[in-house]
Amino acid sequence: MKLVNIDYIPGEEIEEALGLVKGQIVQSKNIGRDFMAGLKTIVGGEIVSYTDMIALARKMATKRMVDEAESLGADAIINVRYGSSAVMGGAAEIIAYGTAVRLKKKKSTKD
Repeated sequence: MKLVNIDYIPGEEIEEALGLVKGQIVQSKNIGRDFMAGLKTIVGGEIVSYTDMIALARKMATKRMVDEAESLGADAIINVRYGSSAVMGGAAEIIAYGTAVRLKKKKSTKD
């Protein structure tokens, strides 16, 4: 599955737009890691456990979006975007969305 954040696939022709596809997840940290992250805010710096949590959530949201596109028979997803929001302390929603498309099959040329 090709994923791009532009409205075309370089070198390909879009045959059909199949519609909006999305994947989302609400992810939270466990209380122990949340406590340690709170301590990190005192000294500053990256909160690696939250960075890892968001990266995993983005990966899962992307997989869910791709699964939905594959169920429609898509070859690619264009205009891929991500959004996030805090839904409560220590939990974040990640959404991935884009337009599922079917690409024109290239004609083979025989020599």
